[in-house]
Order: sequence, then structure tokens, then C-alpha cells
Amino acid sequence: MTRVAILGAGNGGFAMGAYLSLKGCKVNLYDKFPEVLQPIQRKKSIELKGVLNGSATFDRISTDIGRAIEGCQLIMVVTPAFAHREIAESCARFLEDGQIIVLHPGRTGGALEFYNTVKGINPRVKVIIAEAQTLIYASRKTGPAEVTVYGVKKMVPVAAIPSYYTKEVVCKLNEFYKEFIPARNVLETSLLNIGAILHPAPSILNIARIDLQDDFEYYYQGISPSVAKVLERMDRERMAVAKELGVRTISTIEWLKEVYGVKNGDIYTAVHLNKVYSGIMAPKSPLARYITEDVPMSLTPLSELGKVAGVTTPVIDLMIELASIINNKDYRREGRSLTRMGIEGLSREQLIEYVS
Repeated sequence: MTRVAILGAGNGGFAMGAYLSLKGCKVNLYDKFPEVLQPIQRKKSIELKGVLNGSATFDRISTDIGRAIEGCQLIMVVTPAFAHREIAESCARFLEDGQIIVLHPGRTGGALEFYNTVKGINPRVKVIIAEAQTLIYASRKTGPAEVTVYGVKKMVPVAAIPSYYTKEVVCKLNEFYKEFIPARNVLETSLLNIGAILHPAPSILNIARIDLQDDFEYYYQGISPSVAKVLERMDRERMAVAKELGVRTISTIEWLKEVYGVKNGDIYTAVHLNKVYSGIMAPKSPLARYITEDVPMSLTPLSELGKVAGVTTPVIDLMIELASIINNKDYRREGRSLTRMGIEGLSREQLIEYVS
């Protein structure tokens, strides 16, 4: 029986933990906030609703990360990307040889940062660190011990660092999820971060409505034809960086077709044809994750990788600057830099060799 640790009791962590428990795994659930775990500890289970159904129980529910990951073959990190470095620092000394750690998702540069952090603290441990390109579920917690899954993506690329471990990771994940497929390397998964396109800019360009706490559907009403034009420019910049770094990528329009089965068109049309996005409401604060996570952990490292690739990213850089002004933060300084990802000073060719 596979032992799995789920690190993070949010929307994705609830869904993934419940699903793997129902698939017969021994699942440990960790979160650093005890108030998040208390309802599950009282009820002894999580209710899984929507396109997946069941009542799932857990082996351990703990705020002790060492206890949570002890003896686990799989460690699923299902937290906001801004928590990845903290998670890596907290678990590094407790890791055991042979464990597989997967970030769901890595956003941009997640596996690079996690790998660099763990190796800086525990250089002798022999673990595999990988990242998924996106979170497999469209899900929301609909109660203290309940999660609703609105959709499951048809395919999710995964890559390990170095990439020669990717096959081993995908084989393990495929025991429970047929949707995970191998990517070339972590540059491919990072640069296929479609959340970087769909999350920050619509939030920034709808900031007046968010400040006023308007009720509006994030995708259907927040992405207008004019907003979609900005997303298309950002998408072209992302693909240009990927091309120069020698990795396969696809447009956001093509991704929506592959993952959700929507027809090709422009971004505006493709988003509005995606039934999974129906009912997903916009955030009520400029401090929501679509800005506070996706700008420093998606757009900033994308811009940084552009420097290595020799590609300018003016619209992406503009969104970083606007988000920094809105929240009175320096998301360029606070975000994933080349240093934090452990790749500062590498040339384009050296970077490609490093991840391979």
C-alpha cells in the first residue's frame, strides 16, 4: 500500500488527499494552521463532491511536517507557490532517501527553487523533486470538511529535476492518475504555466470591481475581449521565452483545447466555451492569490527566464509593476529570482544542461 503525504489542506489538497484515500492509499494530511485541520480531526473524514464522490478518511492529520512525511513514498505539495520555499526548508532535514516530491503545481520555477533549497540544507539526501504543470483539479472547499471538484483536467505534464527521473515519477503517479504525462524537463512545465496568463492580468485589469467586492464570474465576465488582447500579448512573450530555451510549448488557446476540449479560436472565445469555468467567482481583494501568488511566483520567474533566453517581456513586466503598485510590494525583489532558483549566472546552454 502506498503511503502519501499531502502537504497543504486547501482546495487542491482536500481534493487530492480525499481522492487518493478513496483509491486505497494511506494518506497523511499536513497543514501548518491547526484551525484548518480541526474540523477534519473532529469529523474524521472529508466529503468529496462534484464530479468525484465519496467520504475519505486519513491516516494522520498533523501540523508536524516531519511526522506527516515519515515513511511516505509520495509527498504531494499542494500549497500556494509562495509557500514552496518554506515547505522545502521545513521538510528538508526529515526527508528520506527514495521519496518522490511533486509540486502541484510548480507554477514557474517551483521545482528549481525547491530543489535548490533542499540541497542547500540536506545535500546528501537522495530524493526526486518534480513539478506538475498545473493542478489537476478545478476544485473549491465548500465546507470545513468538504470539497467540490468541478472538473478534472484531461492531461497534466510532469517533469523531474534532472529530467532523467521524470519517467519514474510519472510511472508512480500513473498508478492513481492516468492524466499525468511526461514533459521534456522542468523548463517545459514551468513555461507551460497557463495560470501566469489567465490569473494575474484579469485581476489587475478588473481591480476596481475587486476593490468594490463586486460579485462577478472571474472568467466569463472578467475576461472581456479587451482583456483577452492583453492576455494574448503575454502569451506570445511566454512562448518566445520557451522557444529560445528549446522546449515545446503551446498557446493558451491550444492548452484549453487539449485540457478541457474547447474549440480553438481566440482566448476570449475559448475561455467562454469552457464550461468548467462556469460559476468560478472573482476574488474580493487585491491580496487574493491570483495576484499575491501568481505575480511573484509565475510572472517574475518568467521574466527572469526571459533574461537567460535573451527575450524581452514588456507586457509581463508591466503586469509585475502594476501589481507591485497595487499591493505596495516589490514583486520583482520578493519573487522567484534566478538566485532563488539556483541558476544565476548560467548561460542558456548551461541552463538547458542543468535541468536535463
